[in-house]
Amino acid sequence: MRMRPWAVLVLVAWAGAAGADQPASLRFLRPGAAPVTLAAADLEQRCGAETISLDDPYYGGRKSYRACPLAALLALGFGAPITTFAGQTVFLRARDGYAKPAPASLLAEPGGFVAFADADHMRGDNPGWQPIERKQVDPGPFYVVWTGASQQDTHQYPWPYQLAEIEIAPIETLYPHIAPGPTADAPARAGYAIFTAQCIACHAVNREGGTVGPDLNVPRSIVEYRPADQIKAYIRDPASFRYTNMPPHPGLSDADLAALVAYFTVMKNRKYDPGRSP
Repeated sequence: MRMRPWAVLVLVAWAGAAGADQPASLRFLRPGAAPVTLAAADLEQRCGAETISLDDPYYGGRKSYRACPLAALLALGFGAPITTFAGQTVFLRARDGYAKPAPASLLAEPGGFVAFADADHMRGDNPGWQPIERKQVDPGPFYVVWTGASQQDTHQYPWPYQLAEIEIAPIETLYPHIAPGPTADAPARAGYAIFTAQCIACHAVNREGGTVGPDLNVPRSIVEYRPADQIKAYIRDPASFRYTNMPPHPGLSDADLAALVAYFTVMKNRKYDPGRSP
């Protein structure tokens, strides 16, 4: 997905160790500061936990959660209000390899919460999580949700479940090999912006990005084995091709889809794959 190879191994090992028999915790990373790990019980006591109700786009209905306001939780983890980091990128990482970047300014908006229990189903210390999405996975230990009617679009607002780690870092530092370069034309640069906003949480380019879906550039770029029209049609409506967990992107215009293809076309000549076996 994305991170430096050693960081991927460290995160996978750490996430794997946080099994069901381990207390739930959330890790916070930012430049110039030591990592902070906060246990769920500690967060609940310190973040102003409350019961919230909202229309959940992943469950497709009304849900109630025990949750902490997102801004309060981030302030605890990073030792300063999230508004302090305006203009910076925050990465929300899940146990399954999903890694969603989001502007710090967006995470500062009212309406964001981090749920730690399903209020309708919890029993004592059991958070009561119902399985989520087509794969029916446990969304715990933490699930980012939004209460605002305008915050239900999962393409615009991050809704990661199985949240395990939050990091503030420049995207070019974590993913130094995904940019199309200073000589790239305007469509490729526009495609890069779309990719980093809507695709990189699940997909990598040059092994930098999410690991839920396939890498789109190495060992072979998607444009080297799929026609451009097919790529655009698949991005817009993946379910018309196969049963998949990839979401549709009806909000992307024809120009947006063409820009993504332009970005992939530039990147096929900028491959970086140091981990590939000879």
